[in-house]
Amino acid sequence: MEQKNEWPDQPVSIADVRRRFIAEGISINAWAKARGYKPRTVYAILQGQIECRHGISHEIAVDLGLKVAPAQHLLKLGNA
Repeated sequence: MEQKNEWPDQPVSIADVRRRFIAEGISINAWAKARGYKPRTVYAILQGQIECRHGISHEIAVDLGLKVAPAQHLLKLGNA
């Protein structure tokens, strides 16, 4: 997988994410470490244990394609 989200503009399901890891032969652990995420957090997200509303869990969900990346104007509001 590339460094950033390559998914379509629509969010995908957790099952789709898992299938993609399998199809590409990438472990969740390796994907997480390559991006500086804690593998335990990524596993928790993929098991539905974390809601991913904000912070690092939201960032991971966007990178996985589970959530659509926020529009640039919304990112600017957060930094104001």
